[in-house]
Amino acid sequence: MSLDALARKSGGLAMVAMDQRESLRAMLAKHRTGPVGDNELTAFKLAVARELGPHASGFLIDREYGFHTVTEQHLLPPDTGLILAADALSYQDDGRVSDTVVDSAIDPADVRRRGADALKLLVVWRSDGNADRRLAMAAEFVRTCAEAGLVSVLEGVARPAPGEDQDRLQVEAARELGALRPELYKAQVPRAGQGEPAEITRVCARLTEVLPVPWVVLSQGVSIPEFPRAVEAACRGGASGFLAGRAIWSDTVSAPDPVPLLRERSVDRLRSLAELVDRYARPWRDVR
Repeated sequence: MSLDALARKSGGLAMVAMDQRESLRAMLAKHRTGPVGDNELTAFKLAVARELGPHASGFLIDREYGFHTVTEQHLLPPDTGLILAADALSYQDDGRVSDTVVDSAIDPADVRRRGADALKLLVVWRSDGNADRRLAMAAEFVRTCAEAGLVSVLEGVARPAPGEDQDRLQVEAARELGALRPELYKAQVPRAGQGEPAEITRVCARLTEVLPVPWVVLSQGVSIPEFPRAVEAACRGGASGFLAGRAIWSDTVSAPDPVPLLRERSVDRLRSLAELVDRYARPWRDVR
């Protein structure tokens, strides 16, 4: 198994993330009069899979809300790689993920038999003295993926303490987690895409320097209008593309039926982002 399963012909990666769980429930709840149940959460994810999957080089979903349906109903075309989120999440009071462990309910061999190409693990990186525990968990995850014939995707999300330098912590996370040699690393857009593109590119170049593997950006914290600029800046700094959710589909959650908006807005948005990747991204095979 290689990143070819998740890549475009250009060697860049233009992938859709649909593994949000309680954060997505909260997004949907803002536009509903009652509680958002599991069935509604799953239905939204499957709509995104059907509408955006054919235009993505890879698609990420979670076990609880949709993975089995995606595989059993063959919702993705053969040339769209399937990634399963392997992280079990804990949450802070503000709804953000506070920590993760590997989901013990996931059997990598069964995931591979069902047609998945990769597993993804989110690692929250803090300066709190727990780096050794997180690194041990991530190393075991990478080893398990290799044994099962699955691509390993490590997502390092830096959470600085008040006054701590975000850029420094993000580079530290990339250096430490990248040294474990996952097939792919997933990082935040530096500075949430704010500021001059040259500054974003500069920080991305630092990530490229410390990462011995290909890497992509996620979109959390970056607005829909700003994300294309952020993707281009990241790719100019050495990124191989994106694995993003909110910046592609978040403006469709208000609709009781998201399908028309996904077709009217998100499909063209994803195609435009993929064109940026083809033009500016570092092909994953060029990483040595």
